[in-house]
Amino acid sequence: MSEWHLARGYRYAGVVSGLRSEPDRRDVAVVVSDRPAAAAGVFTQNRVAAAPVQVSRARVPRADARAVVVCSGNANACTGEQGLADARRMAQLTAAELRCAPEQVLVASTGVIGRPLPMPVLEVGIPKAVREAAPGRDALNHAAHAILTTDTGIKVATRQAGGYAVTGFAKGAAMIGPNLATMLGFVLTDAAVGEHDLHHCLSAAADRSFNCVSVEGHTSTNDTVFLLANGDGPRLAGPELAAFQDAVTSVCVELARKIAVDAEGAEHLITIEVDGCRADADARRIAKAVAESALVKTAVYGADPNWGRVVSAAGYAGVAFDERDLTLWMGDLLLYRAGAPVPFDAAAASAYLKHNREVHFKLRLPHGSGRCTFHTSDLTPEYVRLNSDYTT
Repeated sequence: MSEWHLARGYRYAGVVSGLRSEPDRRDVAVVVSDRPAAAAGVFTQNRVAAAPVQVSRARVPRADARAVVVCSGNANACTGEQGLADARRMAQLTAAELRCAPEQVLVASTGVIGRPLPMPVLEVGIPKAVREAAPGRDALNHAAHAILTTDTGIKVATRQAGGYAVTGFAKGAAMIGPNLATMLGFVLTDAAVGEHDLHHCLSAAADRSFNCVSVEGHTSTNDTVFLLANGDGPRLAGPELAAFQDAVTSVCVELARKIAVDAEGAEHLITIEVDGCRADADARRIAKAVAESALVKTAVYGADPNWGRVVSAAGYAGVAFDERDLTLWMGDLLLYRAGAPVPFDAAAASAYLKHNREVHFKLRLPHGSGRCTFHTSDLTPEYVRLNSDYTT
């Protein structure tokens, strides 16, 4: 990733504030736009929504955002009125350093649910982060590190098209379910796009990316993705706006895939491709049912080519089809055709699962052009260990 490919006009920081118990762990991040930026956001569809989600959801779309402030290690979720006051205070601290209105600052948090924010820590850490914000790859990487929780590494993607760049970074490794996940995402561009067009672009991109990834199907309280555009030229429209949509979607798809790859304890990335449905929504329902099947996920972990689990999950997805319409491949191996099993080399199928970090299932129906590509991970003992003592 070269400096040339980063969206221009943004500064980043990720600092150690002491919010996390680990020494030298970056835990507060800021993204600052040097000029007012159009901003849009998509958020968790969980009815139990964290305080920063509630605060930020009321502030987008807007035409004059100046910054995003993020803390990791504490979700500020299920914290009542004090949580809302603390989320607003995070924005106020950022705005004071930038000499802008607090409403021009968007807020996000991630971490343990149900614990009040230690605001004395953030009263020092947030101003420090804003003062240290700088352009460039190193500063972006610091911000990308500061938003992590159980992730094993940063997740960054960038594209260049049409004289502008689209740069994004994200976090997420578990509590990942469609309708976003326990994930945060920040996508930035130096293109000129109006806030309402930006909202439509982000919603469409999320539907094809963050809403097509699952680890265990648990939709979090804090899911947030922001898209900021600070270009000062003529606003994109027509074919140029369509090309921008493609660039944003491409960045979001890459980030979503990196989340699935980094799923807690995962040993496999599982890609489920469904096509031939009457509508894309039908294909997504089938793919989601397969992705969230604990039996499918454990079979992949155990290198057991038990294809019946995939077929049966498709059957209970709530999409109308005749069993004789369904065909299934695992990698290049045809396992099930038009409602009947196909002889295959079980040892070769098991070896495919055992020796490939990435595995692929394809289900095909003959009904139409509806399709979906969905990412998930296997279910491992390490996942259970990590999530059985998360707060203890």
